[in-house]
Amino acid sequence: MIIRDAVAEDSESLSEIYRYYVEETAISFELTAPDKDEMERRRKEYSESFPFLIAEDGGKILGYAYAHPFSQREAYSKSVEVTIYLDRMSTGKGIGKALYEALEEKLKVKGIRNLYAIVMYPGYGSVEFHERMGYRLVGKLTNCGEKFDKLWSVVYMEKFL
Repeated sequence: MIIRDAVAEDSESLSEIYRYYVEETAISFELTAPDKDEMERRRKEYSESFPFLIAEDGGKILGYAYAHPFSQREAYSKSVEVTIYLDRMSTGKGIGKALYEALEEKLKVKGIRNLYAIVMYPGYGSVEFHERMGYRLVGKLTNCGEKFDKLWSVVYMEKFL
């Protein structure tokens, strides 16, 4: 497996991976999965300032992780929100850990100090994954999203580099 910067040609695979989370889970609060053109727009926008990485094995994209601004206010310039999605058949194999570790190294070089993850709660093991990666729970928004005719909460998780 290699971890590398995402490029335009990856956008279709990124869209396919993310589609599952949008259409089948409450992990993403989006209701309509973005197509490859929208994923490319996002990849391009986010990667202008921060890393957007993919894990690949034998030409197959196994997952991706990226950072984007936590807030548009200048005082937050050393803080980012991080996001990770894995191909649903690639979970539990250390790929997420490898992606986050590579992302963190690149963010350290850029002088980023604070990482924030907004994680659906409860369920799906995302909170536990982030805790294993050194994040701590710092806040909860209760019943803030509605998907599949159910209310869902999110938690804010924080890690200092």
